[in-house]
Amino acid sequence: MGESLITRRAGAGGEATITFENYSHATNLTHISASDLSSARTYLSGASVGEYALFAGGSGGGSYSTVDAYNTSLTRSTPTALSVGRTYLSGASVGEYALFAGGVLGGSYYSTVDAYNTSLTRSTPTALSVARGYLSGASVGEYALFAGGTGSIYFTTVDAYNTSLTRSTPTALSVGRTYLSGASVGEYALFAGGTSGSYSTTVDAYNTSLTRSTPTDLSEARTYLSGASVGEYALFAGGVIGSSFSPTVDAYNTSLTRSTPTALSVARGYLSGASVGEHALFAGGYGNSSYYSTVDAYNTSLTRSTPTVLSEARRYLPGTSVGKYALFAGGNSNSGNSSKVDAYCDILELSLFPNTKYKLNDMPSEQTSTSFQILTISTPVNGYMKIQNATLQN
Repeated sequence: MGESLITRRAGAGGEATITFENYSHATNLTHISASDLSSARTYLSGASVGEYALFAGGSGGGSYSTVDAYNTSLTRSTPTALSVGRTYLSGASVGEYALFAGGVLGGSYYSTVDAYNTSLTRSTPTALSVARGYLSGASVGEYALFAGGTGSIYFTTVDAYNTSLTRSTPTALSVGRTYLSGASVGEYALFAGGTSGSYSTTVDAYNTSLTRSTPTDLSEARTYLSGASVGEYALFAGGVIGSSFSPTVDAYNTSLTRSTPTALSVARGYLSGASVGEHALFAGGYGNSSYYSTVDAYNTSLTRSTPTVLSEARRYLPGTSVGKYALFAGGNSNSGNSSKVDAYCDILELSLFPNTKYKLNDMPSEQTSTSFQILTISTPVNGYMKIQNATLQN
C-alpha cells in the first residue's frame, strides 16, 4: 500500500479526522544510541534482511567471525557466526537473504559467501568466482552484486546472486579497481570510484537484466568514498585523493543523469552511508588527521542537513538499515576499535490543538491533548488525529 494522508470533516459541532497510512514525509532526523556490538571491531560489513540489520566479521586484535543482529526495536542478538572469520568483506541483500562475500584473513583472500535468511539461519552458497577482499556490494531487482576488489590484481570481476542464491558472472567492470563504492537507484546498481593504482572517476551501472552501462564519470576521481540512496537518487560522497580528502557529492538519478548537490559539511574519507525514510546519511570518517563524528543527511530534494553527531568519532564503520532506523556500527577511533552503534530515524512534528484525540503508531490507546503541543513521532506514521471543529473555528 502506498502512503496516504486522508482528511474527513464532520458537520458543525463535529470533528475533522486526519488518517495517516504509511505517511513518511519527515520534518527532521533524530539520533538514538543502540546497544553496543558484542565485541569492538573495525573493517566489518553491514547488510539487512527482513526485520534485521546484520553486522558481520571485522577485526579487533584479530579477525572475527561474529555477527550481531538488530531487529526493528533495536534489540541485539548474535546469530550463528560466519563460516570463516574475516575482514574487508562486503554485504548486500537479495530476496530473503543478507549476503556477506569475500574478505581478508591473515594475508589470505577469501571467496566465501555466507547468507542469512529472515530467520537468521546461515547457509553458504556457491563461493565467489574469484577470491578477493576490498570489494563492494549493491542490489538491483532480483540480484545482489559483488564487484571489483583486490587480491593478486585489481579485479574487474562481478558476481551476481539471485533470490535462490544461484551465482552468475555478468559483464565485468569497465576498469578493475578496489575500494570502490556501491549504491542503487531505480533499475540500476552503480559502482563508483576506487583505485587501480590511480584514482578513478569511473561509474559502472548494471540494470535488472545485469546489462552493464557506463554513465557519466564522477566529478572527481577518488577512493574510500561511500554510497547511499534516497528517493530517485544514488549518492556517492567524500573520499580520499592521495593525501587530500574530498567533500564532493555526486548524485545519479533514475535516468543515470549526474548532478552535484551541496558538498559534505566536512571533507573526509572512510565514511559510511545508509538510508532511512526520506534521507541518505553519510556518517563518520577521517580527514586531515582527525576522526569525525559528523553526519550529513540529504533529503529527496538533495537538500543537506547536519543531524546530531555520532556518539563516537570514528572511521571504517559500516551502515545499513532496518525498519525505521539507519544504523552505523563499530569502526575505529582515537581510542581504538569501537563497539558503538548509532541509530537515526525520520521524525514528523505534528501540531496538536487542545482536545485533539489521537492514536498513532504504537500507542496502546487513544490520547487527548490538554493544551497546544508539538508531538514528535517517527515515520512512517499510521493512525489518526481527531480535531474538534470548534477548536479550528476559534
